[in-house]
Amino acid sequence: MKHDSNWRILWLALGVIALDQLTKFVVLKYLGFYEERIILKGFFRFVHWHNTGAAWSMFSGNNGVLAVVAIIAVIALFLARRHFDAHRVGGQISLGLIFGGIIGNLIDRLRVGHVVDFLYFYIIRRDGTEAGFPAFNVADSAICVGVGLLFILSWRNRTGEELEKAPAAK
Repeated sequence: MKHDSNWRILWLALGVIALDQLTKFVVLKYLGFYEERIILKGFFRFVHWHNTGAAWSMFSGNNGVLAVVAIIAVIALFLARRHFDAHRVGGQISLGLIFGGIIGNLIDRLRVGHVVDFLYFYIIRRDGTEAGFPAFNVADSAICVGVGLLFILSWRNRTGEELEKAPAAK
């Protein structure tokens, strides 16, 4: 793996961390805890919620354990990065997004004791009740996009390898 690929991963991760922490700083400064601002009525609002669990608040109340898991995940992913197409730009982008997202949420866990979530999409049902997607943040988005990109790259590479190994049609 070329030295440049590590730098690309690092710079993208740092960009994600900076954007994530900047947006969370704004939320912490301008929204009180559990305060909300409607942006598009019936569809989107900024919120100031916290999450001591993992995705969708699974394992809620385990902030310390999840911080340790995040540290282990970053180390393991860094050591195994060559298995994730880190020599190609697509792999570098996906790894940079994942590293930045994990570290962005880890900073929250260590600094404020929970992950700050602030993007909330929802709809109002016909009966007037609300159905919403769990609130999330820039780091969560980066992780999801990075993992999705890894799946696409893996599928694309596997399909290409299978085509190369397939016997030629007569």
